[in-house]
Amino acid sequence: MVGFQILTRRRKMASDLVEKFREIPVANVSDVMNRIVAGGPRLRPYHGGGTLCGIALTVRTRPGDNLMAHAAITMAEPGDVIVLDGGGDLTNSLIGERMMHHSRKRGVEGWVVNGSIRDLGWLRETNFPVYAAGVTHRGPYKSGPGEINVRVAIEGLVIEPGDLILGDADGLVSVPVDGAEEIFAKAQEKFQFETETFAALGTTDQAADREKMFASLRSMGCFIEG
Repeated sequence: MVGFQILTRRRKMASDLVEKFREIPVANVSDVMNRIVAGGPRLRPYHGGGTLCGIALTVRTRPGDNLMAHAAITMAEPGDVIVLDGGGDLTNSLIGERMMHHSRKRGVEGWVVNGSIRDLGWLRETNFPVYAAGVTHRGPYKSGPGEINVRVAIEGLVIEPGDLILGDADGLVSVPVDGAEEIFAKAQEKFQFETETFAALGTTDQAADREKMFASLRSMGCFIEG
């Protein structure tokens, strides 16, 4: 039944490729995906530190209800990221310390919650990655409905079950299974290039750098006096 169903995740990104992405900054992955794939500025990291990298187990629920989130924990496999779309409503928290702790024990890599969480004090003391839209002490309901392993869309970020979820201090990005190898190769190349250029910053001919910049600005129609 649409709106109240648990489906089977039919495919997922290979674990060896997931591990390759772990060392790549989210910004580099976003850039090579043409800067149009992002989880939105509302979804911020609330954990103490560390990156999020794993395979999406998606959950969609009505605002304020976490029945299907509990079911998802029982289904989760090591390396999964539980992506919980509660419609962005912040009235009731959808997960707290007990659920985070339980899922962590099951090998879950972390959570993405399009809604509120609670027990922030505990979370800040851990490196268990949790991204959410807000925080409130008010607890959830557990009556459903909801769906597991369906496509979800969070502020324009479309996530399919089995996609890669990558998060750092800048935010979140989702990498689809199709084309992931190419995306990784381009992101790795960009990361290496930027890392190498950091060492050269400030060491080149400043006058030559300025003239190069001014030439580019003039070609765009900018007036530069003198």
